[in-house]
Amino acid sequence: MVHRVWNFLSEYSLLLVIGAILALVWANLDPEGYHHVVEYVLAENVWVGHAHVDAAGHVHRTLTVHYLINDVLMAFFFAIAGKEVWEAVILKSGSLRGRKAMTPLIATAGGMLGPVAVYLGLAAMMGSTTYQAVAHGWAIPTATDIAFSYLVGRMVFGAGHPAVRFLLLLAIADDAAGLVILAVFYPTGTLAPMWLLVALAAAFAVYILANWLPRRLDRGDPARPASIWVRRRLGPWPYALAGAVSWYAFQEAGIHPALGLLPIIPAIPHADSDVGLFAEAERHRVDMLNRIEHGLKTPVEVILFLFGLANAGVEFSAIGDATWLVMAGLLVGKPSGIWLMGWIAARPLRLGLPEGMRSVDLFVLGCVAAIGFTVSLFVATVAFRVTPGAAPEILAHQQAVQDAAKMGALFSFSAAAISLIAGRLARVRRMS
Repeated sequence: MVHRVWNFLSEYSLLLVIGAILALVWANLDPEGYHHVVEYVLAENVWVGHAHVDAAGHVHRTLTVHYLINDVLMAFFFAIAGKEVWEAVILKSGSLRGRKAMTPLIATAGGMLGPVAVYLGLAAMMGSTTYQAVAHGWAIPTATDIAFSYLVGRMVFGAGHPAVRFLLLLAIADDAAGLVILAVFYPTGTLAPMWLLVALAAAFAVYILANWLPRRLDRGDPARPASIWVRRRLGPWPYALAGAVSWYAFQEAGIHPALGLLPIIPAIPHADSDVGLFAEAERHRVDMLNRIEHGLKTPVEVILFLFGLANAGVEFSAIGDATWLVMAGLLVGKPSGIWLMGWIAARPLRLGLPEGMRSVDLFVLGCVAAIGFTVSLFVATVAFRVTPGAAPEILAHQQAVQDAAKMGALFSFSAAAISLIAGRLARVRRMS
């Protein structure tokens, strides 16, 4: 019984929700104690952590609990998301290849442009002061939480409805675009692009030594002794070492280090076909890429719990302009954008919709995709980063805007109820 409950909690990322709820309760009952624990300093003047400049102009790094969770441990979460994107793009049967993916991809563009237009448009209407305070958070409402959207999508449409697969394709593409946005638009410090060459060198080296070379040595030998030796004796450790180098290079490059494992993913041996996200068959894959994902699944669920605990601790008094802008972007901009661009792709461009899916289902699907939660919460933390060592009034302002934006990401869960109501009004026929 306990094992089944754990599987349910982990599969649908409810551990993240539990962490977020605990953080909300803790922050509202004892805000000082909550922030003391989250920002607790683990080490000073080390090679990993928040960078800050002292009075002499020297750069130091401080490792806090918050940095450890958001910048180090969350790299494993983004690695799993990156793995799904990589397989969907590179494999011959990948879900983001060919004509079948065109309508979801175009709908994804609408699901990102719509929220940005609503967020920035409403912010501009509120006046220049508000616009300047919140404009940097334009990417927060572009996110779609794959796990929770998938769960709600199954509740609204049923597991067998073509809209559920359409939703997964859209969410994967959304994740891919989100990773690019984080890397390009939200640097963590002064950019030093040369460090990216170190990350690429690590990926290239591990690909040659642990992937290409053993296969080269095994040419013509069906027993594949070199490949088997590398797999059994070394296992995932060469990729772990390369990942550590790549992560450090991202930190030094000024790009968010949580993305630091992504360059290593293409270097890892993968399956020949894509069975799809959340597919039961994927559990039985034995290629190195899937073995690594299987090994990371439970740790990542615990990491998501810690992420919710470290980031969702917002006092209810923090609700502000950014809260409503994030919610409007997600709850209005995303469904509207997905429906409009999806309709354009399906009708004027004649790319069509999956058999059994109606145009009105696009809007309902857009409501489901409006659950931003995990990635929206992450982007809110990055977009409105609190500057260590800043003047108290600046710190207070940064914290207030960040907390207000986080509250909008948390409130995006209301999209679940809206989706169920929209499904009823649109007379969605559930398919088991």
